[in-house]
Amino acid sequence: MSKLQDRIIEALRSCYDPEIPVNIYDLGLIYELNVDEAGAVSVRMTLTAPNCPVAGSLPGDVERKIRSVSGVKDVQVELVWDPPWGRDRLSPAALVQLGMF
Repeated sequence: MSKLQDRIIEALRSCYDPEIPVNIYDLGLIYELNVDEAGAVSVRMTLTAPNCPVAGSLPGDVERKIRSVSGVKDVQVELVWDPPWGRDRLSPAALVQLGMF
């Protein structure tokens, strides 16, 4: 993993789903994160549910957070629903934070 990708993940960990007090990265909402040598970033992400109240705003927040990272030149965020998000996507840290370990 590159240092740029590490900084992007750190930025993603500052984005939260308003209904679950865990950041979107540890929630497993980021399905794919690609960073090329030129600083172009592409993200495939989902939400916990299609009717999530932040469906219209969270992808834009993700894009803004990534754009704020030094070295990022371009960002593409794609919202996907397949595969559907499930609790199996939670990181070990999220499981502990939610008391689900």
